[in-house]
Amino acid sequence: MLTRRRFLWCAGASAGAMLVAPQLVFASAETDRRFVFVIQRGAADGLNIVVPYGDPDYATLRGPLAIDASAATKLDGTFALHPSLRQVARMYTGKEALFVHAVASPYRERSHFDGQNVLESGGNAPYRLKDGWMNRLLSMLPSPRADAVAFAPTVPLALRGGAEVTSYAPSSLPQAPDDLIGRVSQLYAADAQLHPLWDAAMEARGLAADAGARQDPASLGKLAATFLAKPDGPRIAMIETAGWDTHSAQNPRLAAQLKALDTMLGALRDGLGEHWPATTVLVATEFGRTAAANGTGGTDHGTATAAMIVGGAVSGGRVLADWPGLSNASLYEARDLKPTIGLDAVIASAAGETFGIDPQRAAATLFPDSGAQRLGQRILRA
Repeated sequence: MLTRRRFLWCAGASAGAMLVAPQLVFASAETDRRFVFVIQRGAADGLNIVVPYGDPDYATLRGPLAIDASAATKLDGTFALHPSLRQVARMYTGKEALFVHAVASPYRERSHFDGQNVLESGGNAPYRLKDGWMNRLLSMLPSPRADAVAFAPTVPLALRGGAEVTSYAPSSLPQAPDDLIGRVSQLYAADAQLHPLWDAAMEARGLAADAGARQDPASLGKLAATFLAKPDGPRIAMIETAGWDTHSAQNPRLAAQLKALDTMLGALRDGLGEHWPATTVLVATEFGRTAAANGTGGTDHGTATAAMIVGGAVSGGRVLADWPGLSNASLYEARDLKPTIGLDAVIASAAGETFGIDPQRAAATLFPDSGAQRLGQRILRA
């Protein structure tokens, strides 16, 4: 049976579109607000992203991996920002970025697959929930103008569920000539099942046409902005990033990862232009990394980490942290940064405030197992 999702994949292939792992997923709703979730797959090291240079145990635990605070952007008397995050540092100075430290989902083991499942589903255990918190967020918003439009073989778990979504990913393949597109359009014109699906595929192609879609970070940010800035475009997006699993050679690898993320976020900001003040971007990972360096110039799977929230709608220039400390007695299981803030509460607050939903109500729907936690302070401008 030819499903809608499978058809859009095939249509994308016919159009010379995007046959790589999905990186952008969109959904449309009746609102001028934009919400973007950037997932860092692989467990990003929050201790070297938002650096607790003021903690007396940080430098000892990290040894040669410790980030030199004199080369980083000082956020306050305790934390500094990795030097690769130059655009994000400017956002912080402009009160458009904040960071949440010692944060974690309810997951307490160290499997990437299970941790990502908990993060995306919004459950309190792996594979307990079958749909994603972003899809449940869609169900709380006004009726969408139209189905989300995209090209890709799969939709990430965070956006799977009852609300209609599709996905789009950039490709290095050449675009199909207009003659071929016209012939396929004629072929499907009289087909009751395939004609509306082909129209949806062509709508997605049109949304991306002027973005110069490629796979580099700047192009990815520009592509996302192109979709989100359209008057009839989507208002919710998910962007996947990978490569955050730094067991060895962490410092050069993490610097490259953060530079790419920083470039993408800067391009997203610049591309959104006048829409940036109505935009919230949440960046989070499945879990953190060990407090101490390992023997191969890296860190292993940990627990708590740092999340970042950027955007023109953000009440930034702050680090939210109930800092537990890095002394041996303070570490979780004597090895990891201890979680003191629930990531579920951060997500519910960011998403709820973006769309005018009470954060407690948002938490109850997006994270039904979490007990509707409250963050305790606003994330966005009032």
